[in-house]
Amino acid sequence: MMDDHVGNHYDVIIIGTGAGGGTLAHRLAPSGKKILVLERGAFLPREKANWDTKQVIQKERYCTSEVWYGSEGKAIHSTTHYWVGGNTKVYGGALFRFRERDFETVIHKGGISPEWSLKYRDFAPYYAQAEKLYEVHGQRDLDPTEPQCNEAYPFPKISHEPYIQALHNALQKKGFHPFYLPLAIRLNEVEPLASACIRCDTCDGFPCFINGKADADMNGIRPAIAHTNLTLLTGAKVLRLHTSASGREVTGVESEIAGKRQMFSGEIVVVACGAINSAVLLLQSANDRHPNGLANSSNLVGRNYMAHRHAVVMTITAQPNPTVFQKTLAVLDFYWGEKEFAYPMGSAQLLGNIHKDKLIAYGSPLIPSIVFDAIAKRSVAWLLMTEDLPDFNNRIGIKGGKIFLDYTNNNSVAFNRLIKRWTTVLKSVNHLHQTGLFKSPFLHISQKMTSKEIAHQCGTCRFGEDPKTSVLDLYCRTHDVDNLYIVDSSFFPSSSALNPSLTIMANALRVGEHLLERLK
Repeated sequence: MMDDHVGNHYDVIIIGTGAGGGTLAHRLAPSGKKILVLERGAFLPREKANWDTKQVIQKERYCTSEVWYGSEGKAIHSTTHYWVGGNTKVYGGALFRFRERDFETVIHKGGISPEWSLKYRDFAPYYAQAEKLYEVHGQRDLDPTEPQCNEAYPFPKISHEPYIQALHNALQKKGFHPFYLPLAIRLNEVEPLASACIRCDTCDGFPCFINGKADADMNGIRPAIAHTNLTLLTGAKVLRLHTSASGREVTGVESEIAGKRQMFSGEIVVVACGAINSAVLLLQSANDRHPNGLANSSNLVGRNYMAHRHAVVMTITAQPNPTVFQKTLAVLDFYWGEKEFAYPMGSAQLLGNIHKDKLIAYGSPLIPSIVFDAIAKRSVAWLLMTEDLPDFNNRIGIKGGKIFLDYTNNNSVAFNRLIKRWTTVLKSVNHLHQTGLFKSPFLHISQKMTSKEIAHQCGTCRFGEDPKTSVLDLYCRTHDVDNLYIVDSSFFPSSSALNPSLTIMANALRVGEHLLERLK
């Protein structure tokens, strides 16, 4: 049964409220245009469980229960989140600008990272806007790889706690260039009573009970829905996009809301479901004019899936680590390689505090909980990130109504070298940041992440100038369908080795500016 109510026509329909959709909604809301935002999830509940490590980490309370499948049919229980704000509700808030060279052709040991049709200079003004919108804290001119920028971060750097400051100093003594992570945290260290953030130890990977994160919900959607011309419908899963007989325009957005199917229409339709689900929606919307999926004349929808090569390197010592808010430091000295290895390797940044429940989730069931607790209290963890190269055969597909993620790792030589090199660096600074007479021994453990962790998904509907080699044009409009846009990380031709969120946000602001001109 399909409900097709009169009045369901809008100037713009936005599907999804994450880094792309939430930012675009914020940009378009003041225009006065009639805007509909459809979100399959609800507002994430504020509850004690937000900060309960067992509920969040072991029981994956806020992750989707949806099951995807690998190429051989193996079930994948992904760590993606369907809420207003999307995955930004649980992100660590690290908002990096891509480096200038990330937009050029880059030769890797494992292949080639392709050139973008737009360059850093094209994104720079929108990076600045996004940093202000998402309250990014940081300090310029400390990292040699940092792109050119003539203005300071909109908010001051987030200070290191003593243990991390000592680690920072030790890295500097060894000739490295540690710098403050650019973080989207609603923190005021000068006036703590006016601060939403309280520097707790359940931030990175957790929802924030006190709304201390600058995420796509709090900084994008909440201000947007204050405008009466914008309507947000939650619990609205979009099933399919319908086109005109010519196939050149989207004429209907078919959604399921409270068990009923409803059809909406818009002058412009913007998909922002995340790189995986945006590709799935286009593939599910196949019709006579688009037999291989909507806007898929290039056969690239769902192809070139990337999600970064990730690893965690954890240092364990006999001395406790008293740090509460740990995610404040990053090092990019090996981003473009080193003297003995003339290929990019990647980035290193501190993770939030390691909790025993995280170790239990990934560790052996034979190890007692008390051991994991002792390890967690004496550890510091780094996230290492190597660029995942685009591969035509790494793809998202649908079969029998199921989502398939067909993915094979690449760029492994650089990734393995980064893990080994960074472990060597950590060993070299072991005793430089310890105080007192007792110098405790260190243990370094590394673990590679699997296809289950898809927080940095990108690349499934790349943009470009040639319809034969790209899905989207330079304003992220599909080449094949005139009124259909995509504003999440699908448009990335390459993944870089940095968190993608700020580039998604900046691009949404750029596309929003274009849409406002089109709507005049």
